[in-house]
Amino acid sequence: MNWHLVENRQREVCPACGWIHYQHLKVAVAAQIELFGRLLLLQRAEEPWKDYWNLPAGYVEVDEPLEMAVVREAREETGLDVIAVHLVGDYYFDDDPRGNGLLLVFSAEILTGRVRTNKESRKAKYFSPDSLPDKICGAGHRRAVEMWKLKKLSA
Repeated sequence: MNWHLVENRQREVCPACGWIHYQHLKVAVAAQIELFGRLLLLQRAEEPWKDYWNLPAGYVEVDEPLEMAVVREAREETGLDVIAVHLVGDYYFDDDPRGNGLLLVFSAEILTGRVRTNKESRKAKYFSPDSLPDKICGAGHRRAVEMWKLKKLSA
């Protein structure tokens, strides 16, 4: 591969066929799950951000609708069967060592199940707006949780 200026950016270009490599943002989804006005957060058991808290979230598979990714990630990370109700926010992040991306946060309603953790999470806990942990992982999660808090406190 060779590097060339294409569309005002340095991009990798195949010298044999002219194929241009365009880097893309990672797309992640998160479930905003509430119970009695409290928000469900998970404490990470793995790097990056080990011991920090986050929304139940993960990357969207290439052939997966966003709402289905929310349902899958919530089930994998919390044991809860949820329905993705609506998009509540989108947050750009550039602080993840796995790559820059976009976090799409959906409100999610619990259908069935009991909260449990998996190997990625140390704890699962519901937080009120005035008791949120200080250590929230990643810029996207921090902004999403802060927006949730502001909406709750202004209601």
